[in-house]
Amino acid sequence: MRCLSRFLPIIAVSSLLLAAGIAQAAGKAPGHLKKSTAGALDEASYTDSGPEPLLAKVFDAIEGNRLELAMQQTDLLIKAYPNFRLAHLVKGDLLLARSRPLMAFGEGGGPASGEKVADLRDEAIVRLKGYRTKPPADYVPRYLLQMHPEQKHAVVVDTQKSRLYLYQNDNGTPRFIADYYITQGKLGAEKTREGDKKTPIGVYHVTSSLPRQKLTDFYGSGAFPINYPNDWDKRQGRNGHGIWLHGTPSDTFSRPPRASDGCVVLANQDLDTLSKSLQVGLTPVIISNSIEWLSLDDWQNERTSLLKMIEEWRQDWESRDLGHYARHYSQKFSSDGQGYQSWIEQKRKVNAAKSWIKVATGNISMFRNPGKEEYVVVTFEQDYRSSNLASQMKKRQYWIKESGRWKIVFEGAA
Repeated sequence: MRCLSRFLPIIAVSSLLLAAGIAQAAGKAPGHLKKSTAGALDEASYTDSGPEPLLAKVFDAIEGNRLELAMQQTDLLIKAYPNFRLAHLVKGDLLLARSRPLMAFGEGGGPASGEKVADLRDEAIVRLKGYRTKPPADYVPRYLLQMHPEQKHAVVVDTQKSRLYLYQNDNGTPRFIADYYITQGKLGAEKTREGDKKTPIGVYHVTSSLPRQKLTDFYGSGAFPINYPNDWDKRQGRNGHGIWLHGTPSDTFSRPPRASDGCVVLANQDLDTLSKSLQVGLTPVIISNSIEWLSLDDWQNERTSLLKMIEEWRQDWESRDLGHYARHYSQKFSSDGQGYQSWIEQKRKVNAAKSWIKVATGNISMFRNPGKEEYVVVTFEQDYRSSNLASQMKKRQYWIKESGRWKIVFEGAA
């Protein structure tokens, strides 16, 4: 503390407390993230979205004891986002600090409850953490192993950072487009049951689009349901329903980091922008506790390894060698109510009636689970032909690591 002016308390409380939370992540990547060759985060390649750039300038000015500049930046922030409650609270602090020292963040908000002020402080911390700790531009989320050509974009959510990242399918390689602040469940992530007020962790897809006209104002400018619980969730006994990406009420710019009943909530203008990239039935929505990033080289190696396993599975199916084919399936496998042994016996009888089999797989997508359970969701268009049957379907498989090898634990129609 180097100055004792009347502005010191607001610097100490409104800025330094926030800075303490931000400093835990600022200037360093997560422990599993390797440094880029430049040794620094390449922020120039990221699209600034939302109020974070202006918000960062406000707190930079406060930290530098340039309170009038902070006020000017806050006014710009409010002009751009009139319903941004955090900006109004900071302005209240700045105005009150002109007349007397402030002893707590949010005093300028008047009779607001302590819980509401704490929510806004938490929002400031996660917004600025997300803005100041971008991943290197040459790294991608580990989960986006392969998008097929029709999948134009993918969504990856980091619940710890309250951040949603949008990636474009650039000829098979995920390319960062934008990121947005989000709200998650009141009680955090890893949903397991109906009503637990948690956001699920896993690999999901957008299943429909609900326009504003069909919803109450609570959901803002629209909603995009996702397929929670997916097949994996159901196998694990998880239940619940109604997990959506949706907006905020018309009088609310954003909600606190933990405020939903399990949905992922965005500011309306962010949802409106994001919605242009969402394809019903196609866009993956991967929700993670904390995103694991890979260099493009490591990502490519993991992707190639899995594609090789899928190709071996396809060839072994065509060979009609049941022993080779069965090695691709987990002892825990089940499908259509059948366990591993009964399913293998059925396959043995089916193969005995055939003189040849041909299988083609197209438009393969692969997404790795971001949670504690190690599995990959593989979806593809299957063209099956044999001496006595021909069929086409869209198939989805769940591959798990078992004894050091990827094996199929579930498959069925997508």
